[in-house]
Amino acid sequence: MITGIMGIRIRRAAAVAVTSGALLTTGTLTTAPAQAVTTPRITAKGGYVMNDADGSTLYGKAADTRRSTGSTTKIMTARVVLAQPHLDLDAKVTIQKAYSDYVIAHNASQAHLIVGDRVTVRQLLYGLMLPSGCDAAYALADRFGYGTTQGARVKSFIDKMNTTARRLGMTHTHFDSFDGIGNGANYSTPRDLTTLARDAMRNSTFASIVSTRSYRARTTTRTRSTRTMSPWTNTNGLLAGYRGTTGVKTGSGPEAGYCLVFAATRNGRTVVGTVLASTSVSNREADARKLLDYGFAELG
Repeated sequence: MITGIMGIRIRRAAAVAVTSGALLTTGTLTTAPAQAVTTPRITAKGGYVMNDADGSTLYGKAADTRRSTGSTTKIMTARVVLAQPHLDLDAKVTIQKAYSDYVIAHNASQAHLIVGDRVTVRQLLYGLMLPSGCDAAYALADRFGYGTTQGARVKSFIDKMNTTARRLGMTHTHFDSFDGIGNGANYSTPRDLTTLARDAMRNSTFASIVSTRSYRARTTTRTRSTRTMSPWTNTNGLLAGYRGTTGVKTGSGPEAGYCLVFAATRNGRTVVGTVLASTSVSNREADARKLLDYGFAELG
């Protein structure tokens, strides 16, 4: 009898030991720390990445340092146009010689709009955002500003850009041009431009335009015939080079360096970000890819 009880006790003790060992092993496996995501190094002087869902910060480098923005300024140009009350995207705007003279004088990027053609607001927005047309930017500022002269209308349009920036909480931003060719006081920050892009992407027209790789406009000439423009190609190389890219805008210039505001969606998660003052087109895209990869990894 004593031998039987002792045998049972020994067997029970062995079972407990085996079970405890299994629990210990299992616990060790499940509580092992996950490998940390390595913070990327970028060539750009400034960068920022945001979780689109809640606006939280995922990455920052000199995120609030003011820098020249180049043609990323045109995100605000489009944002102001699309916020106009009772906007008719099919309304036509006559292309003025002043717009052509402007891009020639500044050796600026252009949509190659033809003087005298009548171009819809929608087409001007494509010309603004894809080939980064400064002629299209001028036409939109002239059309949606207020005043009796082109100068007055352009000034009032830029005032709208600054008013919108303040309303969005872009506290380190100021615009003194409609296209990024500034007069010494056109600047923003990676954080502010990302805030702007996140807001602009909520407009379905804007989101559709900046995700388009190529667009061909059919305009009305001064003789009422139809002109088919050469295709406008989006300058944002991420659209073809990074899976899930949805926008938004490139920029460059002697002061600005190479800039890119970007957004991408994967598995239902969206990351928005900006790099400013990178060293080349290829490097700004490489910087953006690094930051997007990092952002998605942080979101899990």
